[in-house]
Amino acid sequence: MLMREGYDITRHPISQLATGSLGWIQITTFVLAGLGGIALAIGVRRTLTEGTGRRVLPILVGIFGAGLVAAGVFTMDPEYGFPVGTPDGPVDEMSWHSIAHSAAAAIAFTALAVAAIVLTIRHVRRRAALPAVLNGLAALILLMPMSPSHMSIQIAVNGLVAFTWTTVVALSLRRSSWSA
Repeated sequence: MLMREGYDITRHPISQLATGSLGWIQITTFVLAGLGGIALAIGVRRTLTEGTGRRVLPILVGIFGAGLVAAGVFTMDPEYGFPVGTPDGPVDEMSWHSIAHSAAAAIAFTALAVAAIVLTIRHVRRRAALPAVLNGLAALILLMPMSPSHMSIQIAVNGLVAFTWTTVVALSLRRSSWSA
């Protein structure tokens, strides 16, 4: 992000880094992160054997991972002056691959928000207040409506929340069996 000439996080969503000559780096990042999400879903399925969410949580996390892979395969259209040389405005009509990218990302992050809600319920039933609150907060942030004037920043925050959430879930799985 910092190395790409013309990129401005306040104007350009992170997904736009997948355009231009160095776009392959962001494409690879999306695909590898998605494969990590799928691996996490497999870990959740193997580890979570009892209790609330044991069946649906791995599916939701898997949808998140698959959505990231799809978001990497299908790229956004260049627009708003990025990459350098692109007209400084929106595209007249979104391409099919840009529509597929947007749909895949929306489905992925919605699935992750629902997964956080499932864990919120699981932790409430276990009377684990802090994990319940943190999962609920993650879901709330991921489901917050996008503001057109701050969308790029909100997308970056959603990415930070999503990858923090998946990391904490993975570390929690490693530490315990979550069987209660």
